[in-house]
Amino acid sequence: MRRREFILGLGGATAWPLRARAQRPDQMRRIGVLVAYAEGDPEMEARLAAFRQGLERLGWLETRNIRVDTRFAPAGAGEEQLRAREVVALNPDVILAHTPQVVTALRRESRAVPIVFVGVADPVSAGFIESLARPGGSLTGFAGIEASIAGKWLSILREFAPITRVALMANPRNIFEYFLQAAQPVAQSLSVELVPIPVESGADIERAVESFARKPDGGLVLPPDATTSVHRDLIVALAARHRLPAIYSLRLFVTAGGLISYGVDFIHQFAEAASYVDRILRGENPADLPVQAPTKFELAINIKTAKALGLTAPPTLLATADEVIE
Repeated sequence: MRRREFILGLGGATAWPLRARAQRPDQMRRIGVLVAYAEGDPEMEARLAAFRQGLERLGWLETRNIRVDTRFAPAGAGEEQLRAREVVALNPDVILAHTPQVVTALRRESRAVPIVFVGVADPVSAGFIESLARPGGSLTGFAGIEASIAGKWLSILREFAPITRVALMANPRNIFEYFLQAAQPVAQSLSVELVPIPVESGADIERAVESFARKPDGGLVLPPDATTSVHRDLIVALAARHRLPAIYSLRLFVTAGGLISYGVDFIHQFAEAASYVDRILRGENPADLPVQAPTKFELAINIKTAKALGLTAPPTLLATADEVIE
């Protein structure tokens, strides 16, 4: 699989509160965490476990020098602002934030608390930071997938199935246009009709997929989006019911029975986020920490689902897959 490692630019020196500079690493510190999945979600449990393990490797132990307060605001439940208020009220030294919606909610509550974000594909356009190299303000973190990967999803799906129509489905509040614009020229080059499907709830998803499936030779593309991730079992069931080949940006869809996924390993990214939380706890300014791009990608294929759809996995994809589910 392709692996890319780079850090964009170097930050400049700016003022940072004296409180942050004065605190010692051996003092009890407080970390807030706000994520857009439900409590008990297996995928999020794995990501948070990786984050805690990353902290432990850097000397931060919940039994000794940190307290981690986690809140859950499942996408579509309308709880982001309430949970953001709860997290900020705990007066954390730094917050780990997952998804653009969560970051937006936290910024409404405070512009002073340092935030390390994950799963935000285009933080500059979202207005969270000034630039990738010099974030400015109190936010920095780990960017999600670049828009250009949308063309890769279309190419992989077309290689897998003889589709002529593709629905790109995601929450319109989660930079939907970012991926749609990148996918359009590739769809034209493949002679595939690209159909945008914005959704914000499970009911939206069910109506949209059933409507799209009325015409033949269709497929689904799902960019990284907390709304669709929360409803992954529903989406996988709908794709199977309507015999729609689908490619996802997250492996969790494939383990739930989806056909194929290609995208960022977010468990790895949560583990990496611990390094920025550590640096901020030790007094560094988030404005000086450049936003990092994804460094680990993964391809997963579900052979059982392919057979159920009457499809054969291309040997080239099987040879490069990180995980093949039989």
